[in-house]
Order: sequence, then C-alpha cells, then structure tokens
Amino acid sequence: MQSKAIAVSRQRPNPNIIRALWLGALTLAFVLVQALAALARPESLAPLAEQISPSVVNITTSTVVEGRTGPQGIVPEGSPFEDFFREFQDRNGPGDRPRRSSALGSGFVISEDGYIVTNNHVIEGADEINIEFFNGDELTAELVGTDPNTDIALLKVAADGPLPFVPFGDSDSARVGDWVVAMGNPLGQGFSVSAGIVSARNRALSGSYDDYIQTDAAINRGNSGGPLFNMDGQVIGVNTAILSPNGGSIGIGFSMASNVVTRVVDQLQEFGETRRGWLGVRIQDVTDDIAEAIGLENTEGALVTSVPEGPAKEGGMQDGDVILSFAGVDVADTRGLVRQVGNSPVGETVRVVVFRDGETLTLRVTLGRREEAEGAVPAAAPAPEQDDTPETKEVLGLTLSTLTDELREQLGVAEDQVGLAVTDVDETSEAFEKGLRAGDVITEAGQQKVATIVEFEERLEEVKEAGRKSLLLLVRRAGDPRFVALTLDG
Repeated sequence: MQSKAIAVSRQRPNPNIIRALWLGALTLAFVLVQALAALARPESLAPLAEQISPSVVNITTSTVVEGRTGPQGIVPEGSPFEDFFREFQDRNGPGDRPRRSSALGSGFVISEDGYIVTNNHVIEGADEINIEFFNGDELTAELVGTDPNTDIALLKVAADGPLPFVPFGDSDSARVGDWVVAMGNPLGQGFSVSAGIVSARNRALSGSYDDYIQTDAAINRGNSGGPLFNMDGQVIGVNTAILSPNGGSIGIGFSMASNVVTRVVDQLQEFGETRRGWLGVRIQDVTDDIAEAIGLENTEGALVTSVPEGPAKEGGMQDGDVILSFAGVDVADTRGLVRQVGNSPVGETVRVVVFRDGETLTLRVTLGRREEAEGAVPAAAPAPEQDDTPETKEVLGLTLSTLTDELREQLGVAEDQVGLAVTDVDETSEAFEKGLRAGDVITEAGQQKVATIVEFEERLEEVKEAGRKSLLLLVRRAGDPRFVALTLDG
C-alpha cells in the first residue's frame, strides 16, 4: 500500500482574541480593586460613633473675672455726653463689678474610675469645671495636673459606678490617608461627629514638644480637648488647634499625637506634674556652612551654643560640641534632641556622643529635671585685663571692637563678658545677610574664645591654614548665643 504524506498546518492564535482576554483580565482586576477599596472604607461610621460616644464629654468652665479698672470713659470728663455714656455702660455691661465668665470645650474618659483628658487652655484659670456625659449626667471635675508645654490637662470625677472609657492607640502607626473621626462640642452644639483623613504627621507649631497629626476632619471652637479616633476606636490624638483665616474650620486641624499625650498623662497621674529630663545646653541646627567650617561630613546633629551649670557641663560637654547621638539614638536635629531628652527619666545616666575638634567623644551625663532648671543661664568667664582704649578692625564685613567697660554699659552686657563687639556691619556683606548687627558680641572664632583683635586674627589665619572655606563665630545678642559661619575672603 502506498503511503500518503499528510501535512498538518499550525494555526496562529487570533490577536483579537488575545486582546479581548487581556482587556477582560484588566477589567476584572479593576473591579476587584474597587471592591477591596469599598471594603476598606466603611459604608457607615454609625457603629463606630455608637461605640465611642459614651466616653466623650462636654466641658463647661466657670471663672470669676475681676471688674474693669482704670479709665473706662469714651468721652472727656465733664463732657455733656458723660452722663449719657455712663448710663449706657451701666445698662449694657457690669461696669466695674466682678462677673462670671464661661467657656466650652471637650474631653474624653480614659479610665472607668473617672480620669478625663482635655486641653490645658480649656480649663486654665477655671474656678469650676463641669462635665456633661453623653447620657446627660453632669459631674464636677477636680484638676489633677496640667502641662502647658503640650497643652494637656488631666481631670478627675467621682462617679457612682464605672464609666465608659476609650483606650489610646499608637499614633506612630497612623499613616497619611488613614480615616479618622473627631468628636466634641463644636461651638457649644453638643456631641458632634466629623470624619476625615490624616493629612500629615509630625507637624510642629510652636512648642518644644510639638508632634501634631494634621487632619481635614472638621474641628471648630469647642472641639478643643476632644479625641481624634482611628477606625479601631482608639484615641490617636487630642484635638488642639486649627489654621483658619476666619476662625472656622477650613480642613486644617491639628491633634497632639497620642504617643506624646500618654507620657504626659502617666506623669500627671503619678506626680500631678510633668518630670522631663534636662541635659542643660543651648543648641541650634547644623547648617551646610557650619558643617563645612568645623569639618563635619553632614548637617545631622545639634550644635551646642552654650553650656550653663548643669548636667551637661558636669559630664564634660563644651561650647561648640555637636551632639550626634543621645542614649543610643542618632540625633537628626535640635527638635529631635529636645524630644529625646524630655522623654528620658530624670536621674538617668545616658551616653552622649559628640563631635569635637574633628573627633567623636562619648560622654556620660546624668540628666536633671527640666522643670526645676527653667531659667538657668550660662556662667560667664572672667574678663582679662585690658585698657580703656578700644581696638578696632574691619574684617568679613564686620567692624569689631574690643569690649571696654564703656562699651559693655552701652550694649547692656555683663561686666565680666569676654569678646569683641560688633560696632558696624556692611549691609552688602554676607554677615549682614546672615543676621549680624551692630551691638552683637562675638565670643568665639574658630571654636576658640576671643577677647582681642589679635586673637581673632590668629583664629582667622588658623582656619585658612587648615584649608577651611568659612570661619565659625559664636555670636551673643541680649545674652542668647548662636553660631554663624562666614565665608572667608579670597
């Protein structure tokens, strides 16, 4: 039998079919993503609101305000209108009689035995603090303690039974974009809920210990002291402030982070006051030109401008040191260091790594208590003997003069202050751009003390010979020190 060859042809897939399959897969993936997003975002916040509302309180404070003193008239004495305006004031105001003023705010219960957290500015100066609960009950609260630095206050009420309360959450785990809920007493309207997202984290407003969560959840007057909740019903912030051109919410609100609040509350519960660690230095951030002037590779750390009597000085720290590490944690900037020190226990001995003269040193410092050290000022070094004729020199856009008794009196500096007075600044110079002004006193140049023009010139030559491009100056104005780096000529 004769065999037959059979040819088998291969058919190529239809491109249109492949395209259709890809489009179908993409459509399915998009639908799944939308479904997951819908699941992540609750259809209603009602269950969460019902869960947390019983622990939120309205706060009403009452304060006796002294009557007006001094001249109150708006027309000259003896005017024919004097009687008319006196009658108007008596009819429309209490005049010079003491009166009672009220204020509104919010808060939340943190324990079943009646501890309540709010803002310090809500209850500051109050004679009476009244707490209204969600169920309508009212109780008078006692003040346990306050912390003006973080604007936190802790209250206590005596209830007949256990109170509903809410736990704190971890504010560090909050992400930009997470859903949040604010509750409180806006404009005295009673219990109110608003929702939004975390707009930003680690915001600083004005204080040393600021760590705010920014949110677009509506916050208005009266919301102060109220809680900011995550979707698990945990407090991650205390509503404190808003940015607004008109006093109303425009979606820029700030809540003090719970990880700051919990430390404050723990201390207020235990001691009735805060007890923050104190290192005992004045510091400033390291800029690019300052880093170059002292031979530091980057701008991380905190530059020590002054070391008064205290823990740091006892531990061997000096002016001009750059603090690189505190208690094993790298220091990024001055704000970070202040928070690290403040969160450390009083009396704890910590390792502090500093950069000095091109080398790193490890110091051991036993922390003091900041609250006891407020107002500490650096001790001044004794002044060397010098004649009454001031020596002057123009350098780097500055006119410098040796300090005489007459100059010290004119500038209002201490009698034993050592340094060179800035008597004039060229307005076209870098020195002027960086804020130096007549009346400033330069106490160090190249991280060494200077008391004469000769010493200043020696420091200048040393820096040039070392190949530095700028000279680091320690400048004092009204007693406050700061470092300034000036670019060298030529």
